[in-house]
Amino acid sequence: MTLPDLALYLVLPLLGIALLLALWRLLRGPRTPDRVVALDLMVTLGLGTIAGYAIATDQAALLDVALVLALISFLGTTAFAYYLQRRPEA
Repeated sequence: MTLPDLALYLVLPLLGIALLLALWRLLRGPRTPDRVVALDLMVTLGLGTIAGYAIATDQAALLDVALVLALISFLGTTAFAYYLQRRPEA
């Protein structure tokens, strides 16, 4: 079994299952920080899916897309952490 076959038949389905579980946590999360962490996990799993697909199809350009999405996700998570730090305690 080669690396592209492993990415197609093992890694991508496992990442899909993990994405569904993270979506369940996003919908069921009791608090806002739980939902934000679940959304951040979904973005990270999406990045893994893009990387796995790039390996399986031998398209290096998709890794650039994954890098840009990772930077945007980092900025969003940082902005939310800043918001949580600055809001008044209830």
